[in-house]
Amino acid sequence: MKAIFTLGLGLLSAAQAFPSARAAAASTVDGTRFSIDGKTGYFAGTNSYWIAFLSNPADVDTTLNHISSSGLKILRVWGFNDVNTKPGSGTAWFQLLSSSHSEINTGADGLQRLDYVVRSAEKRGVKLIINFVNYWDDYGGINAYVKAFGGTKEGWYTNANAQAQYKKYIQAVVTRYAKSGAVFAWELANEPRCKGCNTDVIYKWATDISAYIRSLDSSHMITLGDEGFGLPGGTSYPYQYSEGVDFVKNLGIKNLDFGTFHMYPDSWGVPYSFGEGWIKNHAAACKAAGKPCLLEEYGANAQCNIQKPWQQASLALAANGMSGDLFWQWGDQLSSGQTHNDGNTVYYGSELARCLVTDHVKAINAASS
Repeated sequence: MKAIFTLGLGLLSAAQAFPSARAAAASTVDGTRFSIDGKTGYFAGTNSYWIAFLSNPADVDTTLNHISSSGLKILRVWGFNDVNTKPGSGTAWFQLLSSSHSEINTGADGLQRLDYVVRSAEKRGVKLIINFVNYWDDYGGINAYVKAFGGTKEGWYTNANAQAQYKKYIQAVVTRYAKSGAVFAWELANEPRCKGCNTDVIYKWATDISAYIRSLDSSHMITLGDEGFGLPGGTSYPYQYSEGVDFVKNLGIKNLDFGTFHMYPDSWGVPYSFGEGWIKNHAAACKAAGKPCLLEEYGANAQCNIQKPWQQASLALAANGMSGDLFWQWGDQLSSGQTHNDGNTVYYGSELARCLVTDHVKAINAASS
């Protein structure tokens, strides 16, 4: 999701225990379906870009308690927070990018915050998708690398200095949590695009980076994190290749274990009726590739009557390519107040949550029984 805003955050105690070093690979693929803790099927989940930036551990626990008790199994989080100028004490940042001296922050305002999320998720059986960079400028993103190492966003994928630092950051994060059963998958980027580029640019980059991650961690799954652009089945903007993405070609990359796609009809200039066909066409591509598909983000201005049919369409294809969906985004009441509402937020305990979470989880359970 593009539009993200920074939460007001305070200090986090530095006395956080490191995530437990126990057996990994609690989440795997079984053909075109996911398997979590020995159970193979279709799984529901959500997104929380902000959870790893929280300063109060109790807020992390509250959020994950609510997610777990709601029956959601997968949570996608930002594993990045890139800056070009070091902020003041108490403000979260994970990596300082500079042409002269980049720095990965493993302190209390840095990866120790992500440590706590991983540890809390371990205790509650929630599985995390952790990604490494944002295409968009929120929390630094590719643009923070461009500011440090030059070039353009389109050139970032082949910028040797930028990619070297990106790999250093990946190594720092992956090796930190490689033994954690809370990791569902490593994700290369949030919504990678290369506007006007040949689709080989992202394809070759994703091939290289996924192989690098596999060399660091042979147990956990890896995925791209793209929006699913570029595939047969339609002629509207999302089906085209103008953003440099070829969903089917990327799905064939050896070290990518499953496909991801997003869905925002309002942002893409397509009608809500676009949704079911978008889901079916991705499911067909995943089934042909023999890999699961995950509808990783979707939103429609918090409208139950629009989004529920999307969930139903995805679940109906549970034996034919689809294996899960994650709505954008989770909302909760924290010690600092209500989390950010970007227009797509589904707040815990709300009527919308009953529709998109409670009823959806019931439907999944009924379908698997």
